Amino acid sequence: MTTSVDYYNKNAQAFFDGTFDVDMSAIYNRFLPLIPAGGTILDAGCGSGRDSRVFISKGYAVTAFDASPELVALARSINGVPASVATFTSFSSEQLYDGIWACASLLHLPRAQLVEAITGLAELLAPKGVFYLSFKRGVHERITGGRQFTDLTEEMFGELVARIQNLRIRYCWVTEDARTDRSDKWLNAILEVATNPATQQSDTLGT
Repeated sequence: MTTSVDYYNKNAQAFFDGTFDVDMSAIYNRFLPLIPAGGTILDAGCGSGRDSRVFISKGYAVTAFDASPELVALARSINGVPASVATFTSFSSEQLYDGIWACASLLHLPRAQLVEAITGLAELLAPKGVFYLSFKRGVHERITGGRQFTDLTEEMFGELVARIQNLRIRYCWVTEDARTDRSDKWLNAILEVATNPATQQSDTLGT
C-alpha cells in the first residue's frame, strides 16, 4: 500500500478536485437506511472526506481516517472532517460502529492482505452493524498510474468473505463509474454480522 500512499501524498489536491463532486447518492441510499438515526460511522480510507462530510450533515457521528497525511489535511481543512492518519491495520478504537464505510479504499491492498484487514475492521462493528466496501470489477492485481489495485469479481469476493468468520454478504451489486470520464465497473457490497454461521453467505450475491 506504500506505493498508493506515495501517489496520494504527491497528488492529493488533484485527487481531491477530481473526486470531491462525484455523486455517490445512489450508494448512500443503500447504506444509510441500515444505520440508525444519529448512529456512528467509521469512514475507513476517507480520502478527501467527501463522504464523511455528507454523513455528518445528515446527523451521523463520524470517525474518519486515511493513510495519506496530505489527504487527511485536505479533509480537515476543506471539509471540516475530524480525520486522523492511520492504516487499516494500525487504526484502533474502543468504540463500536453502526456502519463502516470503505469506499474505494481497501482495493489498494494486496489480495493476500484483504482478509486480515476486513476482519480487523469488522471487529469494530456493533452487533447489528453493516460494512460497505467497493472494488473495481475484474480479476487482476496490478499497479496502474502509480497506485496498487486489487480487482475482484462477484465470485472472488464471495470466496473472500467465506474466509472471514462472523460476516456475511447482505447485498452485492455492480455499478458504472460515477465519473463521466471513466468506464470502470465497480463491485459494491454491504456485509453484516452473521449471528448464525450456517447463514454466513447471503443469497443476495449479485443483486
